[in-house]
Amino acid sequence: MLFPLIKEILSFPADSRSLKIRGWIRTKRDMKNLVFIEANDGSCFSSLQCTFDRAQGALNAETEAALERAGTGAAVEIEGKLVPSPASGQAVELAAESIAVIGDAPGEAKPGIAPYPLQKKRHSLEYLREIAHLRPRTNTFGAVTRVRNSLAFGIHNFFQSRGFQYLHTPIITASDAEGAGAMFQVTTQNLDELAKTGKAPDYGKDFFGKKTSLTVSGQLEAETYALALSRVYTFGPTFRAENSNTTRHLAEFWMIEPEMAFASLNDNMDLAEDFLKTIFTGALKDCAEDLAFFNTHIEKGIIETLASVCRGTFTRMTYTDAIKELEKAALNKSDVFDFKPYWGCDLQSEHEKFLTEKIAGGPVIVTDYPKEIKAFYMKQNDDEKTVRAMDVLVPRLGEIIGGSQREDNLQKLEKRITEMGMKPEDYSWYLDLRRYGSAPHSGFGLGFERLVQYVTGMANIRDVIPYPRAAGQAEF
Repeated sequence: MLFPLIKEILSFPADSRSLKIRGWIRTKRDMKNLVFIEANDGSCFSSLQCTFDRAQGALNAETEAALERAGTGAAVEIEGKLVPSPASGQAVELAAESIAVIGDAPGEAKPGIAPYPLQKKRHSLEYLREIAHLRPRTNTFGAVTRVRNSLAFGIHNFFQSRGFQYLHTPIITASDAEGAGAMFQVTTQNLDELAKTGKAPDYGKDFFGKKTSLTVSGQLEAETYALALSRVYTFGPTFRAENSNTTRHLAEFWMIEPEMAFASLNDNMDLAEDFLKTIFTGALKDCAEDLAFFNTHIEKGIIETLASVCRGTFTRMTYTDAIKELEKAALNKSDVFDFKPYWGCDLQSEHEKFLTEKIAGGPVIVTDYPKEIKAFYMKQNDDEKTVRAMDVLVPRLGEIIGGSQREDNLQKLEKRITEMGMKPEDYSWYLDLRRYGSAPHSGFGLGFERLVQYVTGMANIRDVIPYPRAAGQAEF
């Protein structure tokens, strides 16, 4: 039978029940007659205080020896009775009677072994990225992981409760969903040997018989199932070979992508707004302790930011109207933007933040973008200049969701694929959806790490995924 977690123990009554807890030591204070150990097992932010009383020789020699070995980071098993705690911050503590150190104690000096790299002092996030295998033991990354877990669970609950089917789309693909070419190639051919011969790769002899890559999105495959099951969603890893060394980009990240048949752009916007409000409300309720930590130590005001998104209504404006507002601001103050806004430009992060924080005072959904700056599969408007795209922008971050109504007209889709220099024959299976039972359908994509970043207030996206993959970074 599994032992109780500290999260559960902290809710038990202080009835002097005998307990055995297991966890890792966060702090130890050794006084003349008392030893205080804060033990944490990662189940919640709080640790359990375990008090050892030496009065009248209550601790035997074996326990004293174990206490001597037990330092910060040591895995321990502590046995005692749960009693009321006189200390502030928690109702109960463990009146400890014995302790055993499990495995090697990090504080013990051994030849050839470096000292335990996590000391009591506060470490920089840059340093912790260098020891990503140990950073989950810190308050910050334990909290990030619990929030990430809660958000993932909430995402599945959201879609399942609204009739969506969970779909697993392929990681290896021959299609470029974005048409941008920023893909990681997958091959079993010996490229070193090919380079020596000077010959081009023969992909007909490759494992799949054609050129394949890691997926940038599960959207196209999800569309095929949406046009059979009405509502589906994907939630899995995706890969972008963009050499973007920024705090907002990863080469490997997780994407949430719902697709809905018989759904317009307005339906898509309604779902996106409902989704964010539901997920943020759940985080505020289920991750209160961890969010309080982020609110104090990482991003002051993060709780109110999330709460305000949940309370408010998302402003909706067209791209054309958004550009007018940005141009007006730039005209009034020439240095307000580093990138000059104009009709046809792709909105920069500074533009997105201005729209949410200065114009709308809350989340904004921008629609109907120029077709030249959007993907081939987006539904064209009657003006033949814009497409039924949408970007959901939130204060402090900017874009958090991107989506569109998908083009359901076969001739228009074929023409757009050709215009973008792509080969219609590579997308014959995708075009079949418009040949056989075509229907209006919509969907959006949300980078999961961007969502975690927004909820926690963490400044760098590499700190909200266990092992970040970025340009020049594939350790662990």
